[in-house]
Amino acid sequence: MAASTSSAAAGASAAGTASTSGAASASILVGLRQKKNPVLDLVENVPWKFVDMAPDFILGESTCALYLSMRYHLLHPDYLYSRISELKRDFKLRLVFCVVDIQNCQTPLMMLTSLASANEFTVILCWSQQECARYLETFKLYERKAPKAIQERVESGYMPKLEDALTVIRSVNRTDVKVLSTNFGSLRNIMSASMEEMSLCQGIGDKKLRRLYATFNEPFL
Repeated sequence: MAASTSSAAAGASAAGTASTSGAASASILVGLRQKKNPVLDLVENVPWKFVDMAPDFILGESTCALYLSMRYHLLHPDYLYSRISELKRDFKLRLVFCVVDIQNCQTPLMMLTSLASANEFTVILCWSQQECARYLETFKLYERKAPKAIQERVESGYMPKLEDALTVIRSVNRTDVKVLSTNFGSLRNIMSASMEEMSLCQGIGDKKLRRLYATFNEPFL
């Protein structure tokens, strides 16, 4: 298989001596078992190199991963357990990238997930080789990112909070919230409005009107 980066070729020639420390490398470290894995040709945004090691991938100082296709798993049901056993407890975050390449896989996926969970592995389902490649890149690129880089950005201010509160009602969108706010001002006034008053608001149709009124007026059970 043609290496996608120059570092891959260099890594292949030094497979037996390269360090397996993800912290010491800007590259994804790839186990020798994966030399013929077509997913490597799709890893374009992060360098990678081959290393003689137990995991299939090392994506950071404390993150490793195994690669598995569902088709292969059905043919060799003991393979994943044997690979998990090799790793013991060497990494804090342990992943299984599972490429779903068969139909009607609910039952085997449940069994696979149960096995992984029992051994403190997290299964990440990939619906194509391309998706698997993107996951590999993302884990490597974010290994040193602060948590806030991927946390949801919470907007401050009254209107964002009002939108969050009212859009949980089915079919009510942010535009509706702005209309209601313009007409009634506060959440208290919106909740106190009659159906007749709310019906005068542009875009608030019968179904939406009934849902709003029911949400504000039906007793809690």
